[in-house]
Amino acid sequence: MIKKAPNPTDKHVGSRVRMRRMMLGMSQEKLGDALGLTFQQVQKYEKGTNRIGASRLQQISNILQVPVSFFFEGAPDGGTATSGFGEAPSPTYVSDFLATSDGLALTRAFMRIDDAKLRRKIVDLVEQIAGEDRN
Repeated sequence: MIKKAPNPTDKHVGSRVRMRRMMLGMSQEKLGDALGLTFQQVQKYEKGTNRIGASRLQQISNILQVPVSFFFEGAPDGGTATSGFGEAPSPTYVSDFLATSDGLALTRAFMRIDDAKLRRKIVDLVEQIAGEDRN
């Protein structure tokens, strides 16, 4: 039997579920309990292996406290879908970064810095270290 690759949209939605769950510090087991599922089923949703149905996605959005549209932000659309908001989708690398433990920790720590000028200096420093020019 040939294993079929997950649909890119299913993978994207799953990765957004994972990112939001991690942002809340929630385990797969806790989300699974809230949904009446095993953590393995949550894992399959997050990998895009299993497609999330509409009613289940609504349930997940309530538990994770985000609108359903959150899961589709930056999704691959194959050139056919339109967001209706007139804005470009967010780059995938942002959600990929935020889905990592380092990305999440860095974002949480950065957002705790109250001084806007200090945050700007940190961004400038990181851009210099990375060798990126903002121009």
